[in-house]
Amino acid sequence: MNPESLIGPASPLGNPAPFWFITFFKVLGFTLHMTLMNIWFAGMLIVAIFATIGSGHARELAHRLSRSMPVVVALGINLGIVPLLFTQVGYYQFYYPAGVLMARAWFSVIAILIFGYYGVYIYSLGVRRGRSTAFAVAAAWVSSLAFIFIGFLFANNFSLMVNVENWIRIFESTNVAGAVPGTALNTADPTLIPRWLMMFGLALTTTAVFIALDAVFFRRNETQEDYRRWAGRFAFLLYSIGLVMLVAMGSWYIFGAMERATMEQIAKHPLVYLTFGLTAVSPGFVLVALFTQRRIPAGRGVFAAAILQLLVLALNAASRQWVQNAELFRYGDVSKLPVNIQWSPMILFLALFLLGLGVAAWMVAKIAAAERKSAAA
Repeated sequence: MNPESLIGPASPLGNPAPFWFITFFKVLGFTLHMTLMNIWFAGMLIVAIFATIGSGHARELAHRLSRSMPVVVALGINLGIVPLLFTQVGYYQFYYPAGVLMARAWFSVIAILIFGYYGVYIYSLGVRRGRSTAFAVAAAWVSSLAFIFIGFLFANNFSLMVNVENWIRIFESTNVAGAVPGTALNTADPTLIPRWLMMFGLALTTTAVFIALDAVFFRRNETQEDYRRWAGRFAFLLYSIGLVMLVAMGSWYIFGAMERATMEQIAKHPLVYLTFGLTAVSPGFVLVALFTQRRIPAGRGVFAAAILQLLVLALNAASRQWVQNAELFRYGDVSKLPVNIQWSPMILFLALFLLGLGVAAWMVAKIAAAERKSAAA
């Protein structure tokens, strides 16, 4: 069987928006989603570890992260709708067949996320009430492991989406009388593990910047100067660990697991070298900003690190999109599908997207104000 026969047919209605529009909002949405998703992906593990064995400033860090986590998770999940939506719109021919092959695991994400979400609230409420019980600590561990496993399932889905050659093997090994039971995972793909761990390394770097930002800008009145200094040192150390992991896993992914055909496809676009080059060097500027933060007054070094980290995430999202397109265009150039612009949904989406970002910013501002007021009282 030709694996390309499993690729979904093009819609006779055409794409509802130009391909550049779909790609732009897919990358933008993924950048915004990553900004918050990274904090719970790696941050809840730090909360669980320090809640179990930490003391002093480490325990305070666990408490501070957990107090922010309910809002971070809620906003991150909602922002995750945007890139998922545009993946379904622009890449449906590949996205849905991969989802069908691993349907049971894919649907289980909802149930696992519920456990993760409840774990966040149980530990956070315990901290707010001044009680960090064994049950609350166990809930933090459940939440952390749930988020890490969800990341593994997402890496499975999106690596399988571009691994068309593996669809036949999965179908032949799992089908029952020609029907797909949806029990497969993409564990035979050599890119799966480095993709998953590369994202975790990136999550460590984003969490490190958030820890420094929290120590400087949030709950100023309750933050002692010695904790701020400790948090700055810990953020630099954590960012360094995340950066080493990011570089190691990224090198494994690009030079050890990526197919030569994909590299050849990427090489056809000279601009991609600039994008990849900036993606590779940009975390170094954040590391420098975190290192020098104590020499810059009023926390400007931390603010610079946060802005630069957003750039790191945006470049990472753009580079990942380059790679995804290179992997998929070998089987079919989705950018050349017919377009039948649906103006009313596009205008409605843009209006609601901007409104949603405004509401999210207002919510964060109100929460920060309430925290400062509570600390002053």
